[in-house]
Amino acid sequence: MIAKRIGIVTVLYKSDDVLPDFIESLSKQIAINYTLYIIDNSPTDSGCLISAKLTQNHGIDATIIFNNENVGVAKGNNQGIELALKDGCDFILLANNDTEFSPNTISLLLESLVKSGERVATPKIMFHNDPRLIWYCGGHINSWTMRVTHHDYLQVDCGQYDHLKYVGYAPTCFMIFDSNVFREIGLMDEDYFVYYDDVDFVWRMKQKGISISFVPKSVVHHKVSTSTGGERTPFSVFYLSRNRIYFLRKHFKKFHLLLTLSFVLSSRLARLGMLPRELSTAGLRGIKEGMQMKIGSPSK
Repeated sequence: MIAKRIGIVTVLYKSDDVLPDFIESLSKQIAINYTLYIIDNSPTDSGCLISAKLTQNHGIDATIIFNNENVGVAKGNNQGIELALKDGCDFILLANNDTEFSPNTISLLLESLVKSGERVATPKIMFHNDPRLIWYCGGHINSWTMRVTHHDYLQVDCGQYDHLKYVGYAPTCFMIFDSNVFREIGLMDEDYFVYYDDVDFVWRMKQKGISISFVPKSVVHHKVSTSTGGERTPFSVFYLSRNRIYFLRKHFKKFHLLLTLSFVLSSRLARLGMLPRELSTAGLRGIKEGMQMKIGSPSK
């Protein structure tokens, strides 16, 4: 198990407050061999300085990159993925730094892949402020409404999804990949900047027949939306509106595109009409830009 090397990629954005718990969780991991790749999109280098001190104190092998601007989570992940591939890592774990986890969390994910021969795995993810409540225990992408759902979101975990073996959708906030997945699928589409970049990547994996294994014994506790401020900010409303449109224009054609676009536009406009003006304006700008964006290569 230890012989397999994992490249753990995390992207910082004003993450100073959550870094101590995240790096301490990493320092306690058992039965794994890893390098940590920290990509900092923050406006100042305080996160880099904190990361350097913490990783040194815990004896963690780390590479730290300071971008000096917010280049987006997709591009930040790509920077870390490319470094891990260059260093010959066998597996790559994309991990949000607003998470905490027990010492066997990553080894359980790795063990699942090694034993099963599968290529991608994700854990059970619970709310950090109330560990009884489900944040993620499996999910689904509805390709007709372009709604992405988490099973039993905010419900008490009673093991109701512990029987699942595969899931239709999982966020990349804590997902481990065989490194060859990126060689086959490509990298994250940086045009998303933030939000839906993970949906896009999962969709592209699905088109290539790559399944996501759900490992419920591996558990992560998530401090949700600490970097973006949640979904009811102008920033989030803009990118959620924009990227949903961009995704369906990128992946769907003809009748499917027409039907889905009609539903998304009508439902989104109705919802924006009920929001405060600042949020509705941001959403309308997002829709407009989503309709105008140039569609990138299907390989990214």
